[in-house]
Amino acid sequence: MHTNTSAFPVSIVGAGPGDPELLTLKAARRIAAADIIFYDALANPGLLDMAAPACKKVEVGKRGGQNSTPQLLIHQHLIRSAQQGLKVVRLKGGDPFLFGRGGEECLALRAAHVDYEIIPGITSGMAAAAYAGVPLTHRHRSQSVIFLTGHEARGGQAPDWARHARAADTLVIYMGVERIADICAGLLTGGLAAETPCLAVQWATITQKQVQAPLQQFSAAIHAAKLGSPAILIIGAVVDLADICGWFPGEQALPVQCLQQP
Repeated sequence: MHTNTSAFPVSIVGAGPGDPELLTLKAARRIAAADIIFYDALANPGLLDMAAPACKKVEVGKRGGQNSTPQLLIHQHLIRSAQQGLKVVRLKGGDPFLFGRGGEECLALRAAHVDYEIIPGITSGMAAAAYAGVPLTHRHRSQSVIFLTGHEARGGQAPDWARHARAADTLVIYMGVERIADICAGLLTGGLAAETPCLAVQWATITQKQVQAPLQQFSAAIHAAKLGSPAILIIGAVVDLADICGWFPGEQALPVQCLQQP
């Protein structure tokens, strides 16, 4: 029999890609039982309505180019709250362990001798593809998929897109819109065909604005549609299946032929 309580003082919870109904049952129970919730900017704020009225809710969001909560300060908040005997939920967009810094928070908690649990969430890369009707793997089109981040850590090396071009049949790129020109140029240099199908999905599972174009036109299509973050980029032959398998009534932004007009 399931209970609403956890034996762990800290629950690191995946909030999923956006649609509140995609939250797991365990995640919903932890939110309902929390004394304090530290939530990301990309976690749907509607999820906080599941919390008890007395629960304290603290935004610790990170968004590129905007004021963000330092990661070390988030660690301190989690540790201090747990040491005070509170039931803590760290609510993270998508999945905590896929470009979510969940590993860094686990290491900080372990160093402070604070016990925790990890509750996975649906990552936005998988959700964006599913809602667009793009199977990331397909027996006849894609036998491998790789998840990549579109930017480097502060002080780190920039991604080698030429090397990534042949890393898998399907590429799923997070946080790549701002670097889209460099990404496309690198993939072309690495040998990916100019006609490779590409799809960008903004606000997956919610409003879901989509841009589809071949690789050589992908950057121009994204800029023409004024598509911005948060967005997922999907590159590979499986993208063509969106025309057949797409089902979610999101916005299809600016067909490719519009870009070819003088």
